[in-house]
Amino acid sequence: MAELLELREQLDEIDAQIVELYEKRMNICEQVGEYKIAKGKKVFDRQREKNKLADVAARVSSDFNKKGIQELYQQLMSMSRKLQYQQLVKAGALGRLPFIEVDSLEKSTARVVFQGVEGAYGQAAMQQYFGENCNSFHVRTFRDAMEAIEEGSADFAVLPIENSSAGAVNEMYDLLVEFENYIVGETILPVTHTLAGLPGTKLSDIQRVYSKAEALMQTSRFLDVHADWQQISVVNTAIAAKKILEDADRTQAAVCSAYAAKVHGLSVLVEGINDEENNFTRFIVVTNQKIFRKDADKISICFEVAHESGSLYHLLSHFIYNDLNMTKIESRPVEGRSWEYRFFVDFEGSLSDGAVKNAIRGLREESRSLRILGNY
Repeated sequence: MAELLELREQLDEIDAQIVELYEKRMNICEQVGEYKIAKGKKVFDRQREKNKLADVAARVSSDFNKKGIQELYQQLMSMSRKLQYQQLVKAGALGRLPFIEVDSLEKSTARVVFQGVEGAYGQAAMQQYFGENCNSFHVRTFRDAMEAIEEGSADFAVLPIENSSAGAVNEMYDLLVEFENYIVGETILPVTHTLAGLPGTKLSDIQRVYSKAEALMQTSRFLDVHADWQQISVVNTAIAAKKILEDADRTQAAVCSAYAAKVHGLSVLVEGINDEENNFTRFIVVTNQKIFRKDADKISICFEVAHESGSLYHLLSHFIYNDLNMTKIESRPVEGRSWEYRFFVDFEGSLSDGAVKNAIRGLREESRSLRILGNY
């Protein structure tokens, strides 16, 4: 039986040959890239790669080795594509992405829409981004806000996309796909919930609590102590406060901000009922224009992938090889296709960067339905 050192020496010899052959292969791939650029051919040839995987699998014996050689060649072909995408960037063959770079957003004359009513967290986020005296109006639902942007009755919308405690606002992800609107900014708002009711209300009077579903989730520990209270979801925390005022019923209370309570003439019954003290909501600024600020440093995209083993893994490798930092990934079901998902990714960068263009070119060729949701 051979000694371990002897076996390792044999492996080292084989590895040296593999390295030499790898470099030789990549040199030829570079020539292939030059040919494709000259002829205007796409980098990714799905059928060619399927045929290659079937061919190499047929050349090995065991099932384990068949799977292994296919995985190896998937990586080799992936590296080849990434090299060729880089060649496209250097040759200036990627073209311009359909977004216009601007120095800044026009805030002073903008008309801005937020969801909810006076006193909503959305209003506070809007004022934080555009200033307290911005020209604004409010609508009932997120969809109404997106429609206002699409039809041009508002220049910008300020809408929640995720909360540090409750997670993603799923409806917003779906609406970003449905509407041809784009993210151009974001602002992060600290969220402090209170329990508010009519003046003179006692905790013992309360039977029903109204608020947005996410706010009820974010205050679940406090509400669980009062398990006999019925929790009822409405579209907005400020709408909950408004309802308490309009119904004039001391058996009802709202989970809302102290500002919303003040606006609607309610008393704060209990302050700071958040499950977590550090509770923040990230709001996005949306418009119907394909623009991005010169200082933008985050990009949001969405895409679908083939329902095949390793498909998401190979797509995400474009961020690695272009040295791009992915900061977030979410998934949502694809409408009409059971158990298939659309992925939403945030990553650092600007649409003016070559590495970003390179990654997006690769993602676009190798995914289904890639969309750039915004650079901000």
